[in-house]
Order: sequence, then C-alpha cells, then structure tokens
Amino acid sequence: MRFDIMTLFPEVVNCVLDSSIIGRAQQNGHITVEAHDIRDYTLNKHKKTDDTPYGGGKGMLMATQPICDCFEAIKKKHEENTKTYVIYASPRGRIFNHQIAKELTEYDNIVILCGHYEGVDQRVIDEIVDEEISIGDYVLTGGEIPACIIVDAVARLVPGVLSDKECYEKESIASGLLEYPQYTRPPVFHGKEVPEVLLSGHHENIDTWRLEMSLKLTKERRPDLYEKYVEEHGEELEKLEKKKKKKII
Repeated sequence: MRFDIMTLFPEVVNCVLDSSIIGRAQQNGHITVEAHDIRDYTLNKHKKTDDTPYGGGKGMLMATQPICDCFEAIKKKHEENTKTYVIYASPRGRIFNHQIAKELTEYDNIVILCGHYEGVDQRVIDEIVDEEISIGDYVLTGGEIPACIIVDAVARLVPGVLSDKECYEKESIASGLLEYPQYTRPPVFHGKEVPEVLLSGHHENIDTWRLEMSLKLTKERRPDLYEKYVEEHGEELEKLEKKKKKKII
C-alpha cells in the first residue's frame, strides 16, 4: 500500500513516519510513504504557494496551481488501474475513527493533502479531493499531524506491518470495547499487586477477566461504545453471566 502526502513541510511528516513501526514497515516493503513538497511545483522564483483570499479576510490561502501540479506528478507514479483515494485533512470533514481506517485499507494508494494558513482554494477540493477528513473538533496549524495520524492508523492494518492481526483486533476501539488493564513484572510494585487471575495460568479465566474489565471500563468511560457492544454481542454476554453464576470464574 502506498501513501503520498502533499505538504509544505515534508520534514515534519518524515520525522514521524520514518520512525518506529511505520518506519520499519517501509524498510520491509509492506508500505510506501512519500512526502511531496508542494513548493517544488510553484512557477515563481520565490516558491510562493499562497495568496490573499478573494472577498477579504485575515490570513492567506493556498493557491490552486502548485497543489494541482503536485498531484499530477504523483499520478504519473501510479501504476495503471491503481485504486486511489484523495483526502484533504480538514476540520470540516468526517471525524476519523477505526472504521474509516479499515475502509481506507481497500485502496492501493492514499493521497493526503495538508492544508496551511486559512486552508486551500475550494477549486482544489472540488477537482482532486474525494473526501475531507477531520481528526477531531479542534483546529491545528496545519494538516501534517492529521496526515501522520491517518497514515499510522491505516498502515498498521496492512498485512505484515504488525506481527499478528491479533495486535490490532483485540485492542481498544478495534474490538468494540476499551482495552482491559495490563501488567508486567514485578508482581508487586509500591504495594500494588498484579491481579491474581493473571498469575494463575488459567487462560479461560484470564480471557473472561479481561472481557469483564473491558466491559467495566467501557461502560464507565464510553457508554456509547458499551451500548453498541451489548446490542451486537448480547448472546456472548449472556454466556458470561451464566459462567459467573456457576462460579466457573
């Protein structure tokens, strides 16, 4: 899977995505990430990419020509019949979540446009963008951080990026619940002990405890997720209650 990011600050993108798991995924050939400097496509000697907005107002607006020429250059790198999806990182867009990340794995190539200043000329959005996506109800100084978040969330779902699909199927949000508490050595730290069930070696009891803890945390912190999970997994939860009554756990 390939990610192309159109930005005024490629060094920001590279600093984040060339490191850790996503960096190793690139080195191992599971994904390709390339940051494209929009300034390289300007037609003026000062590398100017913005201009004053029509109608007045504060700030500057990113102009059409450099962005569209940058996009055309990216398209030339695509193989024939490549399934491409273009995203503009924008507070006006659909709020990003795990389900959207899963949807985006269906594409061969994700192109993300990072806005700056007061945003980009609407004609750019109309001409090349498939969807505007927001990472939350707040405004940032640019689209680079949202772009990195989108790439990270999607890339980790690509086969081979993580060691096992269980790494992303049984964690917070992905499973439908918030993740249960986890512990490592030592068994006692500052007087706080690891729950006894985790030291028992009884895998069925451990799995049941983890589910119970996930349900408890989700009900307390994300009742919206809890209600959805209960609606979709009612039969599983009934079995859990029966086990508790039989004192299996």
